[in-house]
Amino acid sequence: MLLEIFEKGDFDINYQDGLGNTALHYAAAHGSTDVLEHILSHDECDVDPVNRVEHATPLHVAVQLEDPELRNYIVESLLEAGADTTIKDKNGDTAMDFVPADDTTILTLIRKARAQASVSHDDIASDDDDESGSGSGSGSEED
Repeated sequence: MLLEIFEKGDFDINYQDGLGNTALHYAAAHGSTDVLEHILSHDECDVDPVNRVEHATPLHVAVQLEDPELRNYIVESLLEAGADTTIKDKNGDTAMDFVPADDTTILTLIRKARAQASVSHDDIASDDDDESGSGSGSGSEED
């Protein structure tokens, strides 16, 4: 049925129901890996929609799945799609705050995603610094 909807087009991939949940929230919550991958492949998919009740993203939902293999797969897919690990829910918790302490795989995935996001932000900042008109900064004219 999902493939038929995708073929027909003209739908809102980020549609939120009355609770603010999107199809991505439901795919993550139910461990529907095929559905999740189709949703994430859609160009207009927002990987970080926040629902109304808990202010939770699909990543918040995914890290709470019981099955460790399923949890790992869905969290990894969301992170590869660019899920923001710093979004806080209504209680001020990030997705990482819900990860069981013994789940080193998920904790490592989230730490790597945070590090990559940090590097990306640092790269953007350093590009701005280069535009300050200081030239190449080699100082070769003074030699």
